[in-house]
Amino acid sequence: MVQPPVGGNAPHDGLRPARLTVGVLSAGRVGSALGAALERAEHVVAGCAAVSNASRARAARWLPDTPVLPVDEVAARAELLLLAVPDAELADLVAGLAATGAVRPNTIVAHTSGANGIAVLAPLAERGCITLAIHPAMTFAGTDEDVDRLRGTCFGITAADEIGYAIAQSLVLEIGGEPFRVREDARTLYHAALAHGSNHVVTVVLDALEALRAALSGQELLGQDLVADAPGGLAERIIGPLARASLDNALRRGQRALTGPVARGDARAVAAHLEALDEVDHELAEAYRTNSWRTAQRARAPRAVLDVLAEAERR
Repeated sequence: MVQPPVGGNAPHDGLRPARLTVGVLSAGRVGSALGAALERAEHVVAGCAAVSNASRARAARWLPDTPVLPVDEVAARAELLLLAVPDAELADLVAGLAATGAVRPNTIVAHTSGANGIAVLAPLAERGCITLAIHPAMTFAGTDEDVDRLRGTCFGITAADEIGYAIAQSLVLEIGGEPFRVREDARTLYHAALAHGSNHVVTVVLDALEALRAALSGQELLGQDLVADAPGGLAERIIGPLARASLDNALRRGQRALTGPVARGDARAVAAHLEALDEVDHELAEAYRTNSWRTAQRARAPRAVLDVLAEAERR
């Protein structure tokens, strides 16, 4: 069994682990935020890779004492190597690191991909590294709030054995997160659930804002345009509290949080909504119809509602 590196003893005995020398590949939104969080926990980020101007700016802001170095130099310095690259780039990065031999045996190598477990890190495991998947279930906007949001964020972790899980758990707890285990064979489903609950919420809210702006176009209050396109305008102020309350209700009340014409079985209102939305944007109306169909299934809506939605699909 691979043992933790010197300076990175596993916390399975309940003691605070020794500080680690950290390398970050690369200084994107996730890597910079996690690097800064690890520094707050008194680890030392000894190097990061940053190719784009945006990445270099993030590194300068959040990791000001960390040198920007080539990938192999970052890897060679690290006791904990954090791979925070897009999912599509992860396998090639791992293969390149394994081929060059830049990563030392016993290095803890953790990636932040939600869709991948530790299988993608196999080339480095074969070189004696401790491999971990540590995924923050959080969206990152590249702002100062990203680091603070990590406190209280849940992290999906996958490891090869209990030592790996102990290391991953300790790292997450140190930055204020909440670790939970995800089986290797469940990573894709886990990631799909998060994408559905995060990305698609954004799409639905933006669609709602578009429709609301169209509905209020040209209205005035106290001499001010109500529907300015700038973020934070009236449309956002209307939708924001409603969307937040709906999300809170869903999390607290489950199925009972469903309200509105579909859940009430008001087929006439649903048909009118579809017609009005179609005048604004056919694709917007189609998105409403698709979501209404799923809502109707959950709410066990009456046949009349399903018929309206089916008819809209045929048109």
